[in-house]
Amino acid sequence: MFDIGFLELLICGVIALLVLGPERLPTAARAAGRWIGGARRMVSQFTSELDRQLKAEELREELRKAGDVGLDDVEKTVRGALDEAKKYEHMILPDDQTRKPRPAPATRRVTPPSPEAGEQPEPPHEPVRDEAAASDQPSDSSPTSPSDKYS
Repeated sequence: MFDIGFLELLICGVIALLVLGPERLPTAARAAGRWIGGARRMVSQFTSELDRQLKAEELREELRKAGDVGLDDVEKTVRGALDEAKKYEHMILPDDQTRKPRPAPATRRVTPPSPEAGEQPEPPHEPVRDEAAASDQPSDSSPTSPSDKYS
């Protein structure tokens, strides 16, 4: 990846020793190693996931092609069998049943129950008038402006 030789690594180590000092250099080296290891693991996981997705897509494409070919063969076989059956339809069914369209299936209608002979249907409900609300409304004899109240 990088073309770094032994001499370049030695120079980087000496500079790091001078900048960080002998007390902090091991801690910094451990942190750098952890960071580099994490980056490598992340790249490895990414490439393996990418490979897995590519293989899955290739498999889907192969199945799709195989399924399309299989469906075409099945469709041709079924159509051929239906054509063959139509040729011999007159031998199986009597003359009055051949080429007759089938009746539509009967549907069941649900009707609401009718009132009994002696019962009257309920009349629609009329709104109930609230007397308290009616008294809050101004009547014709009440004053309409504040000046009329006090005169």
